[in-house]
Amino acid sequence: MLIDTHTHLYLDRFDEDRAEVIAKAKEAGVEKFFLPNIDSSSIDGMLALEKAYPTEIFAMMGLHPCSVKENYKEELEVCKNWIDKRKFCAIGEIGIDLYWDKTFFEQQKDAFKIQIDWAKALDIPIVIHSRDSTKEVIEVLQECKDPKLRGIFHCFGGSAEEAHQITALGFYLGIGGVLTFKKSGLDKTMEEVDLKNVVLETDAPFLAPTPYRGKRNESAYVALVAHKLAEIKRVSMQEVAEVTTENALKIFQMSH
Repeated sequence: MLIDTHTHLYLDRFDEDRAEVIAKAKEAGVEKFFLPNIDSSSIDGMLALEKAYPTEIFAMMGLHPCSVKENYKEELEVCKNWIDKRKFCAIGEIGIDLYWDKTFFEQQKDAFKIQIDWAKALDIPIVIHSRDSTKEVIEVLQECKDPKLRGIFHCFGGSAEEAHQITALGFYLGIGGVLTFKKSGLDKTMEEVDLKNVVLETDAPFLAPTPYRGKRNESAYVALVAHKLAEIKRVSMQEVAEVTTENALKIFQMSH
């Protein structure tokens, strides 16, 4: 059994064949799918998908840092209204993105801290987006430190030193297709990371693993990530599946 801890199956790139994509993932052994939110525009599609697959698909709620603009307070209010209405498995995807645009860095930090407070109050995990901002994100987490604060650094691609800083904070590393990229260097980092600190993800439709790099990513490809991780750690695929699945269920406070 595998779990895709981060997949955007509700996006329009799956509109033509969403049911087939999910069926194919199940055939590949993926039994649960966790959907991070982006902003107010993605909520309806995400919740409709969760409703269609209530035992396999689970929604998070949050405001993606790339959607933090002048109106971020209004966007946060939309998220908060949903959080007050029903349960979510996590607050996500939240964080800081300094890759695309640094204009709203201060607003991103503010939105991140506000959403961290929601997660602490609800005692649920956060799922972090930290593109080109691992250092800045770690600083915020150290500032907001709390025994209840936990979650996943989605799409981790940093150094072994960063990996150890993150796990020392009680967070897991979300490992996806980047692990299979020849020059990413993530394979070297993962040699030094204990499996007990890792969960698997795809970030579908983005960041497809080799040999599908550059094409649409799918949740079924989480098996390729698991396979590569087994190779790097010199353990069986079975062990990678078991450990990462246990980790994911623990984070999201779910049973099998």
